Amino acid sequence: MATSSITVAETPLVRYALARADDALILGHRLSEWCGHAPMMEEDMALANIGLDLIGQARALYAYAAEVEAAGNDEDGYAYLRDVGQYRNLLLVEQPNGDFARTIVRQLFYSAFADPYWRAMMASTDPTLAAIAAKSEKESAYHLRHSAEWVIRLGDGTEESHARAQAAVEELWPYTGEAFEPDDGDLVGRGVAIGPAGLRETWSRTVAEILAEATLTAPAPGWMQRGGRDGRHSEHLGHLLSELQYLQRSFPGAKW
Repeated sequence: MATSSITVAETPLVRYALARADDALILGHRLSEWCGHAPMMEEDMALANIGLDLIGQARALYAYAAEVEAAGNDEDGYAYLRDVGQYRNLLLVEQPNGDFARTIVRQLFYSAFADPYWRAMMASTDPTLAAIAAKSEKESAYHLRHSAEWVIRLGDGTEESHARAQAAVEELWPYTGEAFEPDDGDLVGRGVAIGPAGLRETWSRTVAEILAEATLTAPAPGWMQRGGRDGRHSEHLGHLLSELQYLQRSFPGAKW
């Protein structure tokens, strides 16, 4: 018998932790879809390991959200038993993998935000978030370096690899602005969270330098997609969750 969805008491801190956990869970799941399908064995392992890093971040954040909420939910409940509208992830991370270039460009755009974000969060007045940030920053620094190297190889490679990378940049660019929307003002004011808008300049500079070396062109500033943080998602997340949540929904409480 299928199980019903959980309810979550989203205080500002719970919502904040869930949003960052959802980013990591959904992107980690997307990367797991490459397992056994990457263009070479080394990259198969690299993408799987990056995905595992992200799942680890998600678990730590979900566990903290459960502690703060204190309502009987746990990390499995947050991951497997929420409806699509309860997820707070960025729209960027739920976008389909597409070809290898699209996956790598998506990873670059996310990692160029996540790396300075986690570095700044190491100064959080919340000791648990600061500890999660200290571990996550080491991982995100590698994720950024790895994706940057690949974007440069693809952009400055063959005519076809350049065209695919450029197409990926143009298709995913409208999803990059959402990361910099304001977070809860009280959390930022108390030093628990950081204002992501302050990371835009760092992100823009990092991405511009990498795209320039890759001989790729960033689109002109324009309208940006938004809504993921508020639970308004693309159709892609529903399909992803149907796969991610299938076992737990179909066999509640199943154990290996």
